[in-house]
Amino acid sequence: MDDDKIFDEVREVDLKKTMENSYIDYAMSVIAARALPDVRDGLKPVQRRILYSMIELNNGPDKPHRKCARIVGDTMGKYHPHGDSSIYDALVKLAQEWNTRYPLVDGHGNFGSVDGDGAAAMRYTEARLTKISMEMLADINKDTVDFIPNFDETEKEPTVLPSRYPNLLVNGTTGIAVGMATNIPPHNLREITSAAVKMINNRIDEERETDIEEILEIVKGPDFPTGAQILGVRGINEAYRTGRGKIKVRAVSEIEPMQNGKHRIVITELPYMVNKAMLIKKIADLVKDKRVDGITDLRDESSREGMRVVIEVRRDANPNIILNNLYKHTQLEDTFGVNMLALVNNEPKVLSLPDMLKYYIKHQEEVVTRRTQFDLNKAEERAHIVEGLLIAIDNIDEVIRIIRAAANVAEAKANLIERFSLSEAQAQAIVDMRLRALTGLEKEKLEAEYKELLAKISYLKSILADEKILLGVIRDEMQLIADKYGDDRRTSIGEDEDELVDEDLIPEENAVLTMTHLGYFKRTSVDNFHAQNRGGRGIKGVQTLEEDFIEDILMTTTKHYILCFTNKGRVYKMKVYQIPEAGRNARGTAIVNLLQLDPEEHVTAVIPLKEFSENKYLIMVTKHGIIKKTPQTEYANIRKNGIIAMTLQEDDELIEVKTTDNTREIFMVTKYGVCIRFKDTDIRSTGRSAMGVRGMNLSVGDEVVGMQLSTQGEALLIVSENGLGKRTLRKEFPLQKRGGKGVKCYKITDKTGDVVGVKAVNPDHEVMLITNEGIIIQIKCDEVSMTGRNTSGVKLMKIDADSNVSVAGIAKVREEIRIPGVNGEEPDETINESNNENDSEITEEVVDTEVTEEEKSDETDDKE
Repeated sequence: MDDDKIFDEVREVDLKKTMENSYIDYAMSVIAARALPDVRDGLKPVQRRILYSMIELNNGPDKPHRKCARIVGDTMGKYHPHGDSSIYDALVKLAQEWNTRYPLVDGHGNFGSVDGDGAAAMRYTEARLTKISMEMLADINKDTVDFIPNFDETEKEPTVLPSRYPNLLVNGTTGIAVGMATNIPPHNLREITSAAVKMINNRIDEERETDIEEILEIVKGPDFPTGAQILGVRGINEAYRTGRGKIKVRAVSEIEPMQNGKHRIVITELPYMVNKAMLIKKIADLVKDKRVDGITDLRDESSREGMRVVIEVRRDANPNIILNNLYKHTQLEDTFGVNMLALVNNEPKVLSLPDMLKYYIKHQEEVVTRRTQFDLNKAEERAHIVEGLLIAIDNIDEVIRIIRAAANVAEAKANLIERFSLSEAQAQAIVDMRLRALTGLEKEKLEAEYKELLAKISYLKSILADEKILLGVIRDEMQLIADKYGDDRRTSIGEDEDELVDEDLIPEENAVLTMTHLGYFKRTSVDNFHAQNRGGRGIKGVQTLEEDFIEDILMTTTKHYILCFTNKGRVYKMKVYQIPEAGRNARGTAIVNLLQLDPEEHVTAVIPLKEFSENKYLIMVTKHGIIKKTPQTEYANIRKNGIIAMTLQEDDELIEVKTTDNTREIFMVTKYGVCIRFKDTDIRSTGRSAMGVRGMNLSVGDEVVGMQLSTQGEALLIVSENGLGKRTLRKEFPLQKRGGKGVKCYKITDKTGDVVGVKAVNPDHEVMLITNEGIIIQIKCDEVSMTGRNTSGVKLMKIDADSNVSVAGIAKVREEIRIPGVNGEEPDETINESNNENDSEITEEVVDTEVTEEEKSDETDDKE
């Protein structure tokens, strides 16, 4: 009866307290055993169990793929007693190259797509480990990590993997637990390894901890598998210092001109974890709802070669404005919220970048120590056995006699132990010894093995005895992995236009700016050219398109200004460091991607300036012969979308801009072969928005094709549309006053056609002629005849008289880079075209010297 009372008893419990306790238990289970990664190997339990199951299945990169259903079944049955779908989802993500920076699983079959398509069912797909995932599991059989019983205590599973590279940072992770979440971005293997190596070297060489500033110099920022561009470094610095931060990521896009005068926006890289199909649908909805206007076509041209989403823009629309609207309203610009939360000793902690690397290095110290101890034990055991075998071979006759005299194996072993003072293991090895061990060759092998074992034992003991040697082993092995599996960055670091840039943090370095005829711009380090061809004639500065060529090469520094003048009379300003840096052979970035140009607007001149001086002026010339001189200070404040540099008449265009200091002479040449020469002091200084004054009195229908300065060359090279040309010395042209009719500079006939271009040149210069069909020819100036003013010259380019082909433009060749002295030194190489009367004025402030005048933009009349 008392027993019945016990079962029928009703116990009152506090429901609030019971729920709290139960929920806390559940929350801690999710945090520690499901959602958060371990700081040491960067894996969640399900990922760790998948990889361990695959290595147990002998499913390595050198073996055939196995059915995913088999891998999932083994993982679930042995280690992970949860749903098979959660295991398969984790397996699929480890194989998707757009999800995992360095995939740990090599998938075979349909594993989904960046459009959000799911993987095929696990019964159809196959998988195996990748080569880099073998580094995660390396030496796991050498007692490097602890093993614990599985859920039913029938198997053993590792608590953590050896992880021979910093996987938590390299591949990142995302996880939502209860009351907390983690979001660690992926990084570049080489950068993270270099940072870890730096920390180890500081401990070995200087016995000090590493400052975060040293690490930030090495780790530039996250490196997403989908590439894209990170805007600004403020979010990166905040995340690395505190463990939390917001990183703005933007798609990589380019505005390309089309044949019919329209433009198209081409997107080639998307922010991390952005669904391409959903993005395209969102853009289509914006166009449908008229929230974004000006898009005429939208299509996905992605293929196995790469991603390509094309957005065609209406002819009268500004592609830059449309692109900025798409950044605002779609995931073309996204924010990655960094939350570097990981388990440290099974407790969740928010960690800075140095903390993560410290915990990883500490884990490697334990792994390498345990592996070394394991190898040492094995080596000592083997050395002990070999030592016994050598004793037996040296006393082989007596050993044989003892064994033959013994009644059984146990007696033989006991007698051998007593006679030769052997251990149990040595005696067992001797009785197990085969007759072949008695040969001379086998004895030599044993002696050599014993010698090697003694050296190995000594080395392994030195690792265990000296922390610096141990750290050196970790460093060398980590570096080998980085060299073997490392690759270049995919994600570039750009500037955030909304983020105030502290220019003091940007180093002032010499830079080479290159601009091509079709409007591609890039910045290159001067060191790049020094390293390539020291003391030589020169090196090619850019890889251009077939119908393109270099038209401008400017020597400047990263903190100087660049003024870009357009045919519409507007001017745009940017700092040199804002121009994307590219390799020596790279084409660069289209200028339309850097400036908010209107349709039909193109850059006609580029002026580099260190500062805006009151004593220096900008001289501008239009095709209708209007000339204007304005102090540089008038252009100190320029908005992002540009300002008016010169007010133009309705059908006029700005064709040339030069810098002067009231000491130069100006040459203007027209298409009817007339030239005027006058001093720059003849032009009165006017304000920025003024229209200017008459530079030359033109005949009806005539227009200016070029303006040159006396400092740019000793002779004028004049070229006509039918490919004829000549050189005429400057002194042949009389000095006149501004606004005159000028004098004849070229004899125009039906054979020559109108003048299309003029350049002031020296004999060692070279020029490019380009036709209206894109054919280019390069000519040395000393091969062009020097003749008088009223002549037509010689044939420079063969043009078919019956065709519609004609010369469209002329430009100086600038394929070779001229490197001035650095840090105040005299110039040590001269490998550019510069060779004029003002070369003596070259200093390290290249931008404000005469060399800038001759190296700045020549005519780029109507590039397109």
